[in-house]
Amino acid sequence: MHSPFLQITFLGTGTSSGVPMIACDCDVCTSSDPNDNRLRSSILVESETTSFVIDTTPDFRYQMLRINNKKLDAVLFTHPHKDHIAGLDDIRAYNYIQKKPMEVFANALTIEALKREYYYVFAEKTYPGIPQINIHTIDLTPFMIADISVIPIQVWHLNMPVLGFRMNDFTYITDANRIDDSEKAKIRGSKVLVLNALRKENHISHFNLAQAVALATELEVPEVYFTHISHQLGKHEEVNKTLPEHIRLAHDGLTVKLHI
Repeated sequence: MHSPFLQITFLGTGTSSGVPMIACDCDVCTSSDPNDNRLRSSILVESETTSFVIDTTPDFRYQMLRINNKKLDAVLFTHPHKDHIAGLDDIRAYNYIQKKPMEVFANALTIEALKREYYYVFAEKTYPGIPQINIHTIDLTPFMIADISVIPIQVWHLNMPVLGFRMNDFTYITDANRIDDSEKAKIRGSKVLVLNALRKENHISHFNLAQAVALATELEVPEVYFTHISHQLGKHEEVNKTLPEHIRLAHDGLTVKLHI
């Protein structure tokens, strides 16, 4: 008998501009290390029977093609910024192959943005070939996506509330620079934590590297990966050498498997 598992695939680990950034000739953007090439931040979450993505980036189509993904049950959104919602139109392929609408989970703020960006999906009169979705409004109440339990965690992206998510012993947080103590309590006890770490310098709405390390240390999670990384952070291999042993930069294509 198979033991139940949760597998995470990092579809992208870059910030909104991606790495390399257009027209940049810095050491990171011209690096020959494939781990320094970062599409926009997103993950695929899979159990034995269920698969969903957290965020559909501008790179969503290519992200799914390069891992040869054939099945997707749902999309879960963290917040309404363009680098996290811009790929939603490409779920049309799954509609066609799977012959059913895509289940989409988002908070009210994000749904408002989706209705602006994808007005044709929500129009009274639609036309053939547009994305078909079933929209689910979420808040901080835990919910299920098929057999996977999801606990929303509210974090702050300057003044914007963003949702992180805990699935079993795995917690994913992107686009944050502050987490209230009550929400930190939801993270404690995780076996794996993913956290944004934009660069070494301070930023108005993202944790920098030192802040991300401090938070990971405070939360005492034994395995930590940083994501939403900019070219300003430095080269993947060099930055990893400066980090505590249990903390690493994530890279595109990395997979993490937890037995549950």
